[in-house]
Amino acid sequence: MLDSDPTTTPSAPPRPGSFQRSPKHSALATPFRPIADFFKTGPDAVPLTDESEIRHQYRARRVSVFLSITLGYAMYYVVRQGFAVVKKPLLETGVFDAMQIGSIGSVFFVTYMLGKCFNGFLADRLNIKRFMAMGLLGSATILVFLGFCSSFHLFAVLWGLCGWFQTFGAAPSVVSLNQWFSSKERGTLYGIWFSAHNIGTGLTYIITAVIVSAFGWRMGFFAPGLLGMSAAVLLYLFMYDRPQVYGLPPIAVYSGEQTREELKARDKPLFKAQFAVVTRPAVWILGLSSAACYVTRYAFESWGVVFLSEAKGHSLLKASGIISISQFAGIVGAVTCGWISDRFFNHQRSVPCLLFGVFFVLSTAAFVYAPPEYVWVDYVSMVLFGYTVYALVTYLGGLMAVDICSKKATGAAMGVIGLFSYAGASLQEGVGGYLINSHKTIGIDGQAVYDFTAVGHFWVVASLLALALPLLVWNVRHED
Repeated sequence: MLDSDPTTTPSAPPRPGSFQRSPKHSALATPFRPIADFFKTGPDAVPLTDESEIRHQYRARRVSVFLSITLGYAMYYVVRQGFAVVKKPLLETGVFDAMQIGSIGSVFFVTYMLGKCFNGFLADRLNIKRFMAMGLLGSATILVFLGFCSSFHLFAVLWGLCGWFQTFGAAPSVVSLNQWFSSKERGTLYGIWFSAHNIGTGLTYIITAVIVSAFGWRMGFFAPGLLGMSAAVLLYLFMYDRPQVYGLPPIAVYSGEQTREELKARDKPLFKAQFAVVTRPAVWILGLSSAACYVTRYAFESWGVVFLSEAKGHSLLKASGIISISQFAGIVGAVTCGWISDRFFNHQRSVPCLLFGVFFVLSTAAFVYAPPEYVWVDYVSMVLFGYTVYALVTYLGGLMAVDICSKKATGAAMGVIGLFSYAGASLQEGVGGYLINSHKTIGIDGQAVYDFTAVGHFWVVASLLALALPLLVWNVRHED
């Protein structure tokens, strides 16, 4: 079912005494007004009264929304993760050195970090389908331009801009999930949605590696960029704004969790709900935990292929294949972790978070410290790492913060956690690139040889912090 244009949906009459913008006033508005109006959520339509029609509309639109945010978010990762595969050819051909690649990655994560926070707060107010589709279109278009670029400074600027557009994906997806699905469904569905980026990343490691090996590094940008542009069009067609725009009741009312009167009585201004997120210590601790987790997560995603090639002697295709295992194991971890906490721990995340954290540390250490001849350890550790890191990212990277904050400020919660998370990712890119480059030597044949010992210690210590910090918020509960 395709989206109807909210501007043609009959809207509720204006409240008495409310200010109405005249056509003349609109004509004099700022030139950015059309852009703001395009992204603004639509007005509430006249509520539907036919119960069978409401059920039919909700069923059809919920399926479309969930498929859109899941597949759409997967495409966001197809667009962004090709760079991890292209790093080795860029090093081998001398386009960039390790320090420059680390700096480029750090620029991406700085803009992504800031954008996650800023756009997370915006997502609580916007038309999610337009916002998410335009972000995918923007980042995919930039990826195509990157295929023509070999200038370090221009590449860094474009990759940073791509990072900003990439922040149009996660927070809008979770806001949409909260708008269309009840609290009891959230853990399981959040996990399934979160697995989307594992699907996108895993396919990218395999397909992009084949494309780059056959056609060169530039095609590693052209192919996913063109695919992402096509996916943005489909996302725009099949996504939906919030239920009230189509005359449907809020999800809390539809699911029977609250009556309209209860919902109205507990409602608070959006600013107060978002301010409560920013000032809550538990959210900050979860953010620091997520930052530590993201250091190790992006260490393996960004440098795993290079690490296996340089430190353990694997070919590009074999190294990419080993790292891709973690992504497919991560699908299982992301999908099952929400269901496990909902089914066996009464929607509480602390105990399973601790259990996953222990095995996360063990798998990280095994991957880093296992000798090159024990190839089976690389495979086993990637299975275990993939499962546990994406279970933890599901919990620490958003779900636990969303659980304890007002549903009205879902985007703000995701924004704050995103700020911390990608501060960790940016730290990893900068520190990781520095440690790898500073321990470089030149071999007899004139080729650079990289020592990963110091950076490996850095990755393991980060995994230990990701295990320990969540213990500080063990008994924190929801605060509306």
